Amino acid sequence: MDIRIGSHTIGLNHPTYFVADIAANHDGSLNRAFKLIRLAAEAGADAAKFQNFRGPKIVSDYGFTHMNSQVSHQARWKKSVVEVYDAASIPFEWTQHLGEACNEAGIDFFSAPYDFEATDMLESFVPAYKIGSGDITWIEACERMASKGKPVLLATGAANIGDVQRAVEAILAINPELVLMQCNTNYTADPGNYDHIHLNVLKTYHDMWPDLILGLSDHTHGHATVLGAVTLGARVIEKHFTDDNNREGPDHAFAMNPQSWADMVQNTRQLERALGSGSKFVAGNEKDTVIVQRRCLRAARAIQAGEIFTREMIDVLRPATPGAIEPFEIGKVIGLKAGQDLEKGQDLRWTQLS
Repeated sequence: MDIRIGSHTIGLNHPTYFVADIAANHDGSLNRAFKLIRLAAEAGADAAKFQNFRGPKIVSDYGFTHMNSQVSHQARWKKSVVEVYDAASIPFEWTQHLGEACNEAGIDFFSAPYDFEATDMLESFVPAYKIGSGDITWIEACERMASKGKPVLLATGAANIGDVQRAVEAILAINPELVLMQCNTNYTADPGNYDHIHLNVLKTYHDMWPDLILGLSDHTHGHATVLGAVTLGARVIEKHFTDDNNREGPDHAFAMNPQSWADMVQNTRQLERALGSGSKFVAGNEKDTVIVQRRCLRAARAIQAGEIFTREMIDVLRPATPGAIEPFEIGKVIGLKAGQDLEKGQDLRWTQLS
């Protein structure tokens, strides 16, 4: 099934849809957000995505301050989890301006809301919703986004298949326009993360829900995961985007930059061309090589009319002159009579035999 997001048609037989997740990389500046939108569009993004969360609505100060320590990628943060989320939040007042900036840049704008108020606020501004991996078990939130009648992108990081099935079934009961995205939620940019991406999960998703569009929400450097996912059928790719990986902030280190993003898009477009058709046939650019690389049957010596062919009288040599007898038919030639004189090396044709 194909779906539409903004001006883009998304499906297995359409170009991969690239979502630049600017997320918190605006660093608290609306003008910086505008800059990243422009850069993402210039690098080949089809959409710029943000995250609408507010500290008190997404994290518990009590919960994090009573943990023994910050873990995973958060262990690198110099501020508390609550402080980081507060600093990275996007004021609701930015929404219209971000949408207008995306429209001017020629790309789609949407967001991942992390509370009910944000979900409702975004309804008149976005052509699609994104559900972050962390909310895959919050079925209320999944259903609220699904109820808006817009396409939904569901990331499935740090989840088991039961979690995925529960969320997918809840969404599909309301809204059939779902993009199901494999994801790994380790944001450390560690090279060892490649061992945990598990792109083959995309095969499982296709087997379970063959009509769904698949995608990848990814946080690794390089292009291996993206190219592998597209090969396996993913047609939506989401990656974080920044202009400088050395900036201070929670998402800069593992984000793509304008050059790596442009390279990713170019490599993917080449891959899409290379994937081509599932039918096996002689391709348009190899029709000449059918002649020069294949063999046909040829006279191994001068043959007089009336001679009966034996295997020793036949050579199998290049080129395969059009109309000549092909090698797999050699058994049919043995025992037939030459209907005319043949020169050594001349290709054999059925019209010459009797």
